[in-house]
Amino acid sequence: MSKVKYYYDSETLSYRKIESKRGRKIGYALLYIASVALCAILLVTVFIYTSFETPNEKVLQRELAKMQFQYDLLNKKIAHAESVLENIEERDNTIYRLYFEANPIPEEQRKAGFGGVNRYEALYNYENADLLVSTTKRLEVLQKQLVVQSKSLDEIAKLAEDKEDFLASIPAIQPVTNENLTRMASGYGMRNDPFTKARKMHWGMDFTAPKGTPIYAAGDGVVERADNSSSGFGKHIRIDHGYGYVSLYAHMSKYNVRKGKKVKRGDLIGFVGSTGRSQAPHLHYEIRKNGDKINPLNFYYGNLSAKEFEELLKNAAKQNQSLD
Repeated sequence: MSKVKYYYDSETLSYRKIESKRGRKIGYALLYIASVALCAILLVTVFIYTSFETPNEKVLQRELAKMQFQYDLLNKKIAHAESVLENIEERDNTIYRLYFEANPIPEEQRKAGFGGVNRYEALYNYENADLLVSTTKRLEVLQKQLVVQSKSLDEIAKLAEDKEDFLASIPAIQPVTNENLTRMASGYGMRNDPFTKARKMHWGMDFTAPKGTPIYAAGDGVVERADNSSSGFGKHIRIDHGYGYVSLYAHMSKYNVRKGKKVKRGDLIGFVGSTGRSQAPHLHYEIRKNGDKINPLNFYYGNLSAKEFEELLKNAAKQNQSLD
């Protein structure tokens, strides 16, 4: 056993124990070991808590991963819907509405947001509130755009229906078959009267054809008149096509429609004759727009090529004698 040694401290006027170097070394060693042990315990604790999750935590982790996957999928679907809708909106404004002469829908009307300062206040009580609010806003704007676009397409459908009716109603074909364009006897304009030989306005077009040649409705409409008047037209028909258009077919040998009957373009309505003030069998054909008599030649785009129309235009311009 080692002896304990002392020394006299002149400042305190007392004896003090002399510590051995070996004791100090052991003390330092114990302090170091204790520090290392504490660090090891901390590391093991962290490792255990991070590496070994409880069953409940594992379930929560799976649910979180599932929700993240569903959100990513929803986000992709929203982005796809926005892209498709944007394409439809562009075609709506630049093609459909332009074709039907409708004003384009302003961008601010299509993408207007929803009012209300506290509209999303309840969502801020949840975790990931910013994510919920941004997604909700996108969905609501998308919903608003879909409503606007749906109404626009309803309007376009109505315009298309009206346009289809309008195009079908226009008297756009020649009322008799004229394949080689030889039946044009006299056009619209100043012509010689066949009875007085005087120059007078000829308000329609005369088509020469044998008696009994079929006459067809030039457009969809309703028979406004079918009789034998004393106006010089003889047996004649008037068809009201709507939109201000009326067509007249005169000097018929007979007609097979009556007043009030609905007809379609190309329907047989009667036959060529020479009744009334007529010099020879022919069809006198007129078109009126809002009561004004206009040149029927401008409406023969329904069954003529550009070359045929040019040829017919030359024939109609000849300064000859009318047949009525």
